[in-house]
Amino acid sequence: MKVSDILRVKGHSLITVTPDETLATAIQIMSEKDIGSLVVMEHGDLVGMLTFREVMQALAQNGGTIGNISIRKAMDDAPITCTSETDMDEVRRMMLNNHARYMPVMDKRMLMGVISFYDVAKAVVDSQNFENKMLKAYIRDWPEGEEKDQKEAPTL
Repeated sequence: MKVSDILRVKGHSLITVTPDETLATAIQIMSEKDIGSLVVMEHGDLVGMLTFREVMQALAQNGGTIGNISIRKAMDDAPITCTSETDMDEVRRMMLNNHARYMPVMDKRMLMGVISFYDVAKAVVDSQNFENKMLKAYIRDWPEGEEKDQKEAPTL
């Protein structure tokens, strides 16, 4: 399974901000849209990610207030990325190793979408459920001759 499989189901809608907007604006957008991350774009280029983690760190560093902190000051300016062709096992490894809950999907310099750890987990569960159904169907349709051979096998 590849990242493109997740994006095909999830869609490509993105909400972005610029690095010079305020953290208060970003928090408002995240709250209204019920999302945990924002892609930070400048002049058409990905320049960072802002997640609740960075918001909490900015609040802690600023004594619990937001003030006029810019997104640029709070954002992760070197987020890990993947491509739509990246295998899901590699994405899981990258997310776990980097404690990343969100990962931008890039095609060269073009942002294709963002996948979350939730998206990855859901894809794995859906895949396992499908495989489970296929195995159960296979077992249910087991040929009678082979089933008889299985029953006659000695038990230890």
